[in-house]
Amino acid sequence: MPGLWSSPVCLTVIWFLSWSLRSSCAQIWTDEVSGVQYGRLDSNVTLACGKSPTGIPVVWRLNRSSALPWHRVTSDGSLVLLQVDQSAQGNYSCYDDRGLLLHSVRLRLGHPPGLLSISCQVPNHTHVRCSWLESVKTFLPAEYNASFRGNGQEWRPCIVDFSRKHCDVDHPAFWQTIHTLRVTETNALGFETTYVRFQLHKLLKPDPPESVLAQQLEGYPKRLNVSWNFPSSWPLHDAFPLMFQIRYRPQGSMYWSEIYSEDSSVVIFDALAGHIHQVQVRARDEVNSESQWSEWTPQLLIRPWEVYTTPDPVDDGFSDYFFPVNTEPETSTAKSHNPVHEDEGNLGLVILLVLFSVVILTTVLSLVFVVWMRQRRRHHATKQELTSMVKMKSLPI
Repeated sequence: MPGLWSSPVCLTVIWFLSWSLRSSCAQIWTDEVSGVQYGRLDSNVTLACGKSPTGIPVVWRLNRSSALPWHRVTSDGSLVLLQVDQSAQGNYSCYDDRGLLLHSVRLRLGHPPGLLSISCQVPNHTHVRCSWLESVKTFLPAEYNASFRGNGQEWRPCIVDFSRKHCDVDHPAFWQTIHTLRVTETNALGFETTYVRFQLHKLLKPDPPESVLAQQLEGYPKRLNVSWNFPSSWPLHDAFPLMFQIRYRPQGSMYWSEIYSEDSSVVIFDALAGHIHQVQVRARDEVNSESQWSEWTPQLLIRPWEVYTTPDPVDDGFSDYFFPVNTEPETSTAKSHNPVHEDEGNLGLVILLVLFSVVILTTVLSLVFVVWMRQRRRHHATKQELTSMVKMKSLPI
């Protein structure tokens, strides 16, 4: 029998069985180290050393290094990390005194969710999109659940786009005065629900008009034609009309002129001839006066139509005598109005001088009249005194 156990065949079988068992144990440890443990930043985090027997000394390593954050090891081999920060994240492993791996875990640190900052956009009567931002940076993956309802209605799902952190509701109950949205954020450390209430008719803000075009009108140096398309997001078939506002100004001016229209084109009649103009358009729901104006479209630059004249190549000196031609365009520009403004200015100055002269003359005459009245009264008083004295002298003594 001893010879049988020492034969090469038996030794090969024993080695194969031993290798198989070691592989099985290694597979077991690999399965155990695949877990993730979550902890809260700025707090103490405890990592257990698997099923290590109590009292057996263990050694902990972080990312295969013996350098660990501020910590202590308990009697059962657990690792307590004190007031952890982001640098404490990583893969932790504990070993027995023979260097055998007992347990391994990946540590991720962060915060539980906080309240969300939510805003909603209503580009038309059939669609609502609400988006949110985290008020607390959690540093952890999160899931969101959102629902939406009008006053007194049942909750209905708001379809969430996790990557862009927004949700969409189609065909909301627009006739309801108040609507409520609730969004719940959940991560490995907890959850938080945020509620927000709003009025759809006040949030209604169309998208800007599209395909805006500004064109010259041949033969009209003071006119421009502006056209556009309704926003593609605005449902024309639902009979919700839009009001459009068009603003324009000569380039460099501080002041805008405005036109309102229900159509998708207008003609500007008072453009400044010969000058480049800036043109923009925006839209608003025509019926709902509490809705918002859309953003302005990008500025368009357009110059009104101009007359271009070229001088004759030959000038024989008789052309102006036989055929006098006015080379200025028929519709005068700002320069052609200067003489009129000068005449108007001179006339105003003359009128002002006449009025001033009348005032001065009236004042002088008033003073002369007052002086004359005083002299007359004084003369009358002197005459009365002389008369009295004569009467007194004529009386018998």
